[in-house]
Amino acid sequence: MKKKEVGIIGLGKFGGALAQCLSELGHTVIGVDSSASATKKTDEFLSQTYEADATDDNVLKQLRFMDLDEVVVSVGKSMEKSILIVLNLQEIGVKKMAVKAISHEHAVVLERLGVDTVIQPERDAASQYAHRIANPGMLDLLPLGGNILLQELIVDKWTGKTLIDLELTSFGVMVVAIKKNGDTDYSFVPRADRILEKGDILVAIGKESDLLDLES
Repeated sequence: MKKKEVGIIGLGKFGGALAQCLSELGHTVIGVDSSASATKKTDEFLSQTYEADATDDNVLKQLRFMDLDEVVVSVGKSMEKSILIVLNLQEIGVKKMAVKAISHEHAVVLERLGVDTVIQPERDAASQYAHRIANPGMLDLLPLGGNILLQELIVDKWTGKTLIDLELTSFGVMVVAIKKNGDTDYSFVPRADRILEKGDILVAIGKESDLLDLES
């Protein structure tokens, strides 16, 4: 996988955590925040951190943000500041941008400005957890539209059958991994002729409504 150069403006809880994760994955991260305490917290995992005001387009030009693969804007509670930074980034020709929205109204404005990706962490986390409560065994809610889930299914009624017998794809469901009850590791892309045993754990992907109709 190609290593990227990513700029992160705003090194609070979300921006700082994102910067650390990207750095650990081997990508180059340039962090910017107007707070000295925020930049200090990221010094241990970022080699390029700057205390600066990103609403000043000269700062963005000096740091060569227009040459980065992607820029993420996560500037706390000021919608006005966020929008000004977005406009500055667009003005200098940033290729790809993601922006954390602090409200629905903020998200609407960002979409109107043509931002590539609008991030709403609190809303997305709440949605994920609501689906986990509603669907025990859910592993992930995928951002593909239509409530696409990655869901664990425990074999009971399907004991002795194969994936060929079940014809799950005709119901809009695909099994992508399987493991025996008690095992720690999954086998990915399982053979369609494998006979299922009681207690086997299947990982399936499909629409929420289709998965909930299954009796495994």
